Amino acid sequence: MNSDNAAPVRSRREILTGAAAAVAAFHIVPRHVLGGPNHVPPSETVNVALVGAGGRGLQNAHELMKLDDVQITSVADPAEHWDLSPFYYKGAAGREPVRVAIENHYSKRRAGFRCGGFVDFREMLEQDKSFDAVLCGTPDHLHAAVSLASMRLGKHVYCEKPLTHNVAEARLVARVARETGVATQMGNQGHAKDTIRQTVEWIQAGAIGTVTEIHAWVSASRWNPELRGAPAERHLVPSGLNWDLWLGPRKQRPFHSTYAPVSWRDYWDFGCGAMGDFGCHDLDSACWALDLHAPEWVEMYPAGYMDEQLAPYGEIGYFQFGARNNRPPVRIKWYSGGLKPPCPEALLPEMELPHRAVMFVGDRGILLCGGAGGTPELFPEQRSAEFTRPAPTLPRSPGHHREWIDAIKGGRPAASGFEYGARLTEITLLGVAALRIRKRIDWDPATGTARGVPEAEPVLNGTYRPGWELS
Repeated sequence: MNSDNAAPVRSRREILTGAAAAVAAFHIVPRHVLGGPNHVPPSETVNVALVGAGGRGLQNAHELMKLDDVQITSVADPAEHWDLSPFYYKGAAGREPVRVAIENHYSKRRAGFRCGGFVDFREMLEQDKSFDAVLCGTPDHLHAAVSLASMRLGKHVYCEKPLTHNVAEARLVARVARETGVATQMGNQGHAKDTIRQTVEWIQAGAIGTVTEIHAWVSASRWNPELRGAPAERHLVPSGLNWDLWLGPRKQRPFHSTYAPVSWRDYWDFGCGAMGDFGCHDLDSACWALDLHAPEWVEMYPAGYMDEQLAPYGEIGYFQFGARNNRPPVRIKWYSGGLKPPCPEALLPEMELPHRAVMFVGDRGILLCGGAGGTPELFPEQRSAEFTRPAPTLPRSPGHHREWIDAIKGGRPAASGFEYGARLTEITLLGVAALRIRKRIDWDPATGTARGVPEAEPVLNGTYRPGWELS
């Protein structure tokens, strides 16, 4: 339906004021007591609500449906139906196709099972009391709103990466996760792989000596390479889409098919370009292995056309981290859009760098691994032959979604919970901020500000439509 004729959407503040007051009225049990607030006993089923039923939402639903002690009881999405056949997700998604797929799955073991469907996630949180946890698979600009509202109602939360759309949101989401004690997990699925654990263990065991720099690159580019600025024309709002609600905290504008579905990542208002899309995947191994927190400074430069609304075709950037405990300073170099670092001499003569990878450079060799925690390899051959692979020191994961469900049931916290996820997201989004303002950011982690660069503040802190402000 056309958003001009849509019923007015109640504001986040109107819907959640009563719910927030109810939350404040009870004492939240610490995480270490009986597994935390709304602890689900190990023998019981965890009921999950899905917010965001696009491509990633559908993929996450399929992962949850593999787990026998989980059921998805509700779906919320402003879009009734999306045709994703032009994109790598393929097929159909949206509220109704995903809801029907969920009903068909669970009806096989529970006759008459019904999955609720909501246009507005805020109304779902207010009206539906059947679920214990929320999985957020919306576009980036709604991650914080969904996560914060859910946690403040005592719901356990899984949120896709990047955890938030700006740095201030990441810090707020991490704080509320600590305060509420709910079980959380960010959707950087590679964090659960055995191979990323091998990379961390090898680096920490001295496989390549002292690491001096890391290179990470991905071939991802803009979905709409022909765009020069936001589109001037307006397209008919697809039937069944509440466009105003899809925009959420962003200012009103006419619908255009380059905004949604999927290609919203091209626009700074909704996504964060290739850096935001892949940073939490491909900087994960370095952040974990070297215990990286806030960088001292960040520089990022566009490759190809970019403006105040559109992400570039590619980018190249630099993150400088200071000395940490006994570790020396280290620099990360980031590349996207087909850009890569020079191929080092230590690699095999006939070898070409893959289209996506992470390369650790040390004073005793090189470790090369695939993006998102792929398999590590050591170079040169002599170094690979002489290095004794250490026995595993990190616990292996039962699966990314399984970790979250186990944490909900009082088990070990998920390895990429919001505390770690916010840290990785802050690093990533500082790169995005430096790219958007085209200036170096000298970062003050204590105050969360860019020293002497006031134009960075709107990017770091975000802007919101009335009724969607975060606090």
